[in-house]
Amino acid sequence: MEEKLKRYQRLALAFALRLRDVKFAGMIGFVVVVLLVSWSGVKAIQSNYDLQKQIAGIKQQNQVQALSDDNLKLENEYYDTDTYLELSARQNFGLAAAGEKEILVPKDAALKYTVDLPKVSTTADTPATKQPKSQRNFEAWVNFFLHRQSVTP
Repeated sequence: MEEKLKRYQRLALAFALRLRDVKFAGMIGFVVVVLLVSWSGVKAIQSNYDLQKQIAGIKQQNQVQALSDDNLKLENEYYDTDTYLELSARQNFGLAAAGEKEILVPKDAALKYTVDLPKVSTTADTPATKQPKSQRNFEAWVNFFLHRQSVTP
């Protein structure tokens, strides 16, 4: 143990003597300066990268907002057209264009000639209804994440 201590003392003394040498001290100082300049450069590059990411995000938000503004302009132009006014008058006030006649048909007369659609058999749906709720919930999430169309009864 004492031998190791003496060895470390000799190494420390040798290093201290080498520091007195101008060339060695200059080389150590140069290495320290190079490391500090490199570290500063890396930090500057990192901050520039972060700022570029922020700029890209803000530009993307500006593009989305510009598209939204364009959509609103188009929607406003549509509201100024005669087509919108005519459709709005038909829907909201029951008005018709000149020369048109509005015919009111009783519900039972309108449904008299309709065809009833066949009932969908529920035999295919019975296994899904017999599953526990947690299993159906799990399958619904799997279908959602895998973009599958799930048929719900």
